Amino acid sequence: MVGHNHQDAQNELQAAGLHMLEEKDATGQNRLLLWDRNWEVVRQSPKAGTRVTPETTITLYSKKIGE
Repeated sequence: MVGHNHQDAQNELQAAGLHMLEEKDATGQNRLLLWDRNWEVVRQSPKAGTRVTPETTITLYSKKIGE
């Protein structure tokens, strides 16, 4: 999901049946992602290519676009 708009990344994961999603401010400022379309995914856990189940929690680390 790295490089995706945060909202689009969430939509794609949910469409794949993955609903255990968390989001974090990648800058460490602990801001809330109130308007997800204004953020870009810069890191994720687990890493891309990792096999997951619907019970796996996926964390998207994002920063505001342009930061």
